[in-house]
Amino acid sequence: MFFTDSYKALRRGERRRALTLMMLSVLTIALIALPVGFFMLRRFETSVTFHPERAPWGGSWSAPRGGEDVWFRAADGSRLHGWFIASETRPAAATVVYLHGNGGNVSYVGWVGEQLAARGFDVLLFDYRGYGRSEGAVSDERGIYEDADAAYDFVVRERGARPESVVLYGQSLGTTAAADVAARRPCGALVLESGLSSAAEMARTILPWLPRFAARATRNKFDTLGKLPRVGCPVLVAHGDRDAVIPVEQGRALHAAAPEPKRLLVVPGAGHNDLTIVGGAKYMDAVADFIKGL
Repeated sequence: MFFTDSYKALRRGERRRALTLMMLSVLTIALIALPVGFFMLRRFETSVTFHPERAPWGGSWSAPRGGEDVWFRAADGSRLHGWFIASETRPAAATVVYLHGNGGNVSYVGWVGEQLAARGFDVLLFDYRGYGRSEGAVSDERGIYEDADAAYDFVVRERGARPESVVLYGQSLGTTAAADVAARRPCGALVLESGLSSAAEMARTILPWLPRFAARATRNKFDTLGKLPRVGCPVLVAHGDRDAVIPVEQGRALHAAAPEPKRLLVVPGAGHNDLTIVGGAKYMDAVADFIKGL
């Protein structure tokens, strides 16, 4: 009996040591894997967020019809480049500050400025830091918010636009900067085209298996959804029903969060970057009518 009890005690001790060793191994792996996973998530986030291009579309810089080169500085001193396009009719119905998406540069959207100017608006197209001819380098959301503030100040202080006549028109990632400014400063209207609700929601869209806590650990929050209730101007949300980059459900969520007056415009057959193409003149007219009807 003594030997039997001793044997059983020995086996229990071995099991405890084995269990302890297994727990320590799991803990060690977790301590290594979590930082590595966090680092990889941050690297992935950076790679998919900003895609600046220095070179112009078509190989040479050419201002849009009726446009001129303009330069202004962000709060940190970065010198930013843009094109100011005067309305084809005077006086201008409003001044539109257009904030493009995360790729390319201002040369890709010159024709959008021409379309808006033809409909009676002064238009500022500009590049964030690190894009096109703008100085610096973009690394986080704070930088593009500062650049959007600088663009707002430029049209108000240098071009004499009244704050209540300034329209912030964001496309894709630009919607986050447009909403950020509109939530803090007076403006006439906010247009959100193909916009995302937040970085966390985009992380879950791109990586549906990602745990919720990990999706919230992104460096950039881009919390447009949380800022919209603080916006004090009319809001137009436009989205393509076939957007494979940012699902139309995020556009609907933005519309739901926006204060009145607001409008949701879903363009049938449109993807992420082609609302102005698929919707054509009818779409641009709808945007212009929304602004002029305020």
